[in-house]
Amino acid sequence: MNAVYLYKSEIPDLANDRFSTNEEYANYLIDFESPEALFESLLYLPDDVDRFSRITDNYFDLQNQQQGVSFSNGLEFNFYTLPDNDTEVYGVITLVLNNSVADNLGLQRGQIFRAIDGQLLNRTNFRSLVGQNSYTLNFADYNDNGTPENDEDDTLTLNGESSALTKEEYTENPVHIVQTLDVGNNIKVGYLMYNQFNSSFNNTLNDAFAQFQAEGVDELVIDLRYNGGGSVQTAAYLGSMVTGQFTGEIYSKLFYNENLQDNNQNFLFTNSISDGGAINSLNLTKVYVLTTKLRTASASELVINSLKPYIDVVVIGQNTVGKTQASITVYDSPNLNFENVNPNHTYAMQPLVANSTNVNDQLVPAEGLTPDIELSEVARNFGTLGDANEPLLAEAIADITNSGRLFIENIDAPKPIKSKTLIPPVEQDMYID
Repeated sequence: MNAVYLYKSEIPDLANDRFSTNEEYANYLIDFESPEALFESLLYLPDDVDRFSRITDNYFDLQNQQQGVSFSNGLEFNFYTLPDNDTEVYGVITLVLNNSVADNLGLQRGQIFRAIDGQLLNRTNFRSLVGQNSYTLNFADYNDNGTPENDEDDTLTLNGESSALTKEEYTENPVHIVQTLDVGNNIKVGYLMYNQFNSSFNNTLNDAFAQFQAEGVDELVIDLRYNGGGSVQTAAYLGSMVTGQFTGEIYSKLFYNENLQDNNQNFLFTNSISDGGAINSLNLTKVYVLTTKLRTASASELVINSLKPYIDVVVIGQNTVGKTQASITVYDSPNLNFENVNPNHTYAMQPLVANSTNVNDQLVPAEGLTPDIELSEVARNFGTLGDANEPLLAEAIADITNSGRLFIENIDAPKPIKSKTLIPPVEQDMYID
């Protein structure tokens, strides 16, 4: 942390002259009962500024997660309290990953469940129940009693349907949906749902843009509502695929702490992928991006922030998470990377090491990026991803076709319960390859 931490100057225990002797340093270390306790003591304002640095006792899991490999049944959820009860909870499936256990069972986005393994969900038990390797979802029907508002007379009733799921090793292709929609008036809209900036799938992402080129798209909607980030370089590739007319110009910048200024780096718009051939660019001057408050973070925010000085970026959804910092994986080795790593343990750290800005030196605000068109996902009307009638995509199409705001009712929509345990840290990450 002394060598790399972005906020080193804010932490007295990280000062170069903090310890005058090895004995003094050893006595300091003895006060901590675990590596995790020591690491957490060194974080700068962890509730407000550095909400993202972390330590792991198994770097193999971290490496796998960064490449889209996890132990998963393929489901992602939001959880809400019941309309008439602030302690009772129900869940809604937000995303079913392609070719996963859940996908093969036919589960669908928008399905509601009120219990797991027959236990009704509440604020106390829902995290542990959904964290099991195997469990059964007990589904329910939502009855709004004829009123669209989130009223206390709304009810959820178990309907007798259930589905048993078991997690297994799963590799996610982050290019979740690629399709072209003909929205009338000879306008073709490309729709890309992209769920992680994973460098292992750079060519797959580039192939999606080759498809858009071949199908002659006029407008593009990039769905980043469940994309918590990933590789900074991949984010630069995506910006280059959207555009193409800015090759060689600065896309984004990384600024390190005052002792590592030589590491400061510019990422450029480019016309090629390293070891991957020419980039398929659309040369657009406008792009639409779909966002959510709990999940759109880091590298997703970098794309919005970095494209805005060059083209018109229309954000539809909610304020993003607000993560402008990038991290690296720090190993126990002579040069802190994976080369010659200490074989006696598997600890590694993922600390914030640099701030990311756009070409105009603008950071992503800590409170997130504000949407141009604010629209929340509604638990009772999630819609089908990629369908022209799905609320957020429909709003983008309405703007593209100049048909005006749809004014979809969501004023009284319940807000999801925030739960860090349900959003793995790697899903709100932006790392330097």
